[in-house]
Amino acid sequence: MLERDALIARLPKCELHIHIEGSLEPELMFELAARNGVQLPWPDVETLRRAYAFNSLQDFLDVYYVGMSVLVTERDFFDLAFAYLKRARADNVAHVEMFFDPQGHTVRGVSFATVVNGLHAACTKAREELGVGASLIMCFLRHLEEADAHATLDEALRHRDKIIGVGLDSSERGHPPEKFARVFRRAGDAGLNLFAHAGEEGPADYVWQALDVLGVKRVDHGNRALDDDVLVARLARERVPLTVCPLSNLRLKVVDDMRRHPLKRMMDKDLKVTVNSDDPAYFGGYINDNFRAVSSALDLSETEIVALARNSFSAAMMDEDERTTALARFEAVVRGG
Repeated sequence: MLERDALIARLPKCELHIHIEGSLEPELMFELAARNGVQLPWPDVETLRRAYAFNSLQDFLDVYYVGMSVLVTERDFFDLAFAYLKRARADNVAHVEMFFDPQGHTVRGVSFATVVNGLHAACTKAREELGVGASLIMCFLRHLEEADAHATLDEALRHRDKIIGVGLDSSERGHPPEKFARVFRRAGDAGLNLFAHAGEEGPADYVWQALDVLGVKRVDHGNRALDDDVLVARLARERVPLTVCPLSNLRLKVVDDMRRHPLKRMMDKDLKVTVNSDDPAYFGGYINDNFRAVSSALDLSETEIVALARNSFSAAMMDEDERTTALARFEAVVRGG
């Protein structure tokens, strides 16, 4: 066990499924609330932590959107992202592609520019001072209408140099990917990479839609893909990455026991699986915590742990020179160099 944990800590890795608003630790939430004169419904940090007893994705989102209310200024977004990036560096994360939810802020009167400029400044500083490559993926909130997504994309295209792609998140049930077909087509035509949450609480059909209607390069979560053997064969054949989030799945009751998490079955079916933290401040763990939890529960071998970390580099939106360099460093660590 100690050897396995040491390996997890030692391996470089990429984090490809992190909602930056979901890294807002309670202490920082209260600090920003005081800075901005925001009244929270919880009297203190411990009471807030007790509210993290979720029975569904919607239970989590109800708390998540309230927490976002403390993010007001460019400095707030910078502080949020840089705090996460320092924590990621401590977990030996070399490259991050972080989601952000501008609609959750613009509806409160916070400008798109305020959000993206603060986050991008943190990404720039992380690359210069921490040696962590970091980039931004703007997500559309799927419980809102596609017209709202189009307006958000209009804003995003004014900041095209700061964003590598668009994603789709929020409440999955009742909001199929096909609802956003036109806005994803526009984003793809603009040269943005395409991603979508699918198959977390929604059915395997949502994964099909994400691939065939939206044209995504990666599927975020993808657990329910295992319900469809034809889909599994396609994902394996086309090497479509799945950004799996074990502790998130446990806390949101997508699985009822980590020992029954589908990650090992995904690997056995030759799916390209990566391990990620999703919303680490709310779900009890950053990326190494997720590696440790799922590796222990499923008794993963060292070879399987290495494969999961290696997958994160091949699934990342790096240019090929950057990927070649990063993988060379990774293999040197694996060899003990």
